Amino acid sequence: MSDLMLKVRDLKIGATVYPPNAKPHDIEIVHGVSFDLDKGKVLGLIGESGAGKSTIGLSAMAYGRGGVKITGGEVWVNGVDILKHGIGDLRKLRGADVTYVSQSAAASFNPAKRIMEQVTEAAVSQGKFSRRDAEARAVELFDKLGLPDPENIGSRYPHQVSGGQLQRCMTALALCPQPDLVVFDEPTTALDVTTQIDVLMAIKAAIRDTGVAALYITHDLAVVAQVSDDIMVLKMGETVEYGPVDQIINNPQEDYTQALVSVRSIDHEEKAATPEPVLTVSNVTARYKGTNFDVLKNINVELHPGQTLAVVGESGSGKSTLARVITGLLPPSTGQIDFAGRTLSPDLAQRSKEDLRELQMIYQMADVAMNPRQTVGTIIGRPLEFYFGMRGAEKQKRIKELLDEIEMGDGFIDRYPAELSGGQKQRVCIARSLAAKPKIIICDEVTSALDPLVADGILKLLLDLQKREGVAYLFITHDLATVKAIADSIAVMYQGEVVRYGSKSKVLSPPFDDYTDLLLSSVPEMKLGWLEDVIANRKMESAGN
Repeated sequence: MSDLMLKVRDLKIGATVYPPNAKPHDIEIVHGVSFDLDKGKVLGLIGESGAGKSTIGLSAMAYGRGGVKITGGEVWVNGVDILKHGIGDLRKLRGADVTYVSQSAAASFNPAKRIMEQVTEAAVSQGKFSRRDAEARAVELFDKLGLPDPENIGSRYPHQVSGGQLQRCMTALALCPQPDLVVFDEPTTALDVTTQIDVLMAIKAAIRDTGVAALYITHDLAVVAQVSDDIMVLKMGETVEYGPVDQIINNPQEDYTQALVSVRSIDHEEKAATPEPVLTVSNVTARYKGTNFDVLKNINVELHPGQTLAVVGESGSGKSTLARVITGLLPPSTGQIDFAGRTLSPDLAQRSKEDLRELQMIYQMADVAMNPRQTVGTIIGRPLEFYFGMRGAEKQKRIKELLDEIEMGDGFIDRYPAELSGGQKQRVCIARSLAAKPKIIICDEVTSALDPLVADGILKLLLDLQKREGVAYLFITHDLATVKAIADSIAVMYQGEVVRYGSKSKVLSPPFDDYTDLLLSSVPEMKLGWLEDVIANRKMESAGN
């Protein structure tokens, strides 16, 4: 029997677009892609947003999302061209022979049903197992995937487990029907590095133990290098480079692949602190209204003019809550915030217009931070009107200057957010903050939703603007690579407390506390065998304890 599980030849995929004030027309978004995947092997599909990764992955189920259509080529699964299947045969294929793991488990699980019911549903409805046997297999998978209390976790609802645990439950869902092929679509992108490493380990072990073939879709080359046998690099629906993981990582041939491999190579020299901080957080403790649990516990940090303080930690550590306290959205229970030589009111409503102007914020999701009905010019112009009373030609001139500063130019003034890429949207949000001429900008996970190359461009832009404008950044992130690239000082948070704090050189130098050591050791490195080394080291540490 052939070892070939998935064969794709000259795959072409199109969609119909509906531009404003113009006739709908068809476009091609995947242009003749071909590849093979053997049984028990993993092919990584990597590239920036819009490269066609997920669209190609879903073609393994003969599925097109959101009006996307497969317009040409062949997709063979187990020796059968599934594009010639009728809908009845495709329903038998999907959820049985080929399964899918999406990026957001939280959005994929039904909150009203228990986990076990959802994990076993496809296996039972496709006739692969009886309910009793499917539940027994689910428990076995829960255990294999390292989930706590595997015998009983299935009785919980999705909201009763962590994000990392739910992502592993989704992997169990995909593996429960004993499929031949699993499509993993960015399964760890939304996770913290500590959670991501656990999920990666579980996925790799599950692939190895079940012998399933897999497509692993991601924009993170360091991650895909740990689980893949081969990698296909995609850009704008075309194959840029395709080969064994060792070749792609260690000897990339194409300029685009070389750029992916060398991403986050920013060389930021740590700056010495000025005598007087621009922001001082003193003994701040905070809790949310209606609770008796402190989400921040006696926080003390400083930020100096023209510097970057990186606040790092996993989800739930208190990073964004600290930003809410600083901006006045959450008054602290105790402690105070001193800013630019004055003590800030704990309540946003009591702060002056000058307080608001000098303390700006850039949010993680640029999509929801801009009014979709306003043009770029209107969005950037609002703070110019509000804080400085600018009108007419004066305002237009300043908008153009700001667009030049973010390296976009005045050709974008009349565009709407929907007409911008993810990186362009985030640049507009940066320009809107700069329009207020702030002393501090709080950057809340501003690159976590972006592709590595786009994120790299945003970080370089922020550093360049800092040199020119002298603005200080409070940079909230869970990405240690970002921290190393841009920070002057670092505060590591864990369960509402600052567990390590100081200059970048001090915080990133041993000896480490246990949590900082775990964070640093969980950042995927661009080298083969890194994940196996981490697994081996943790086993040794566990045995030693």
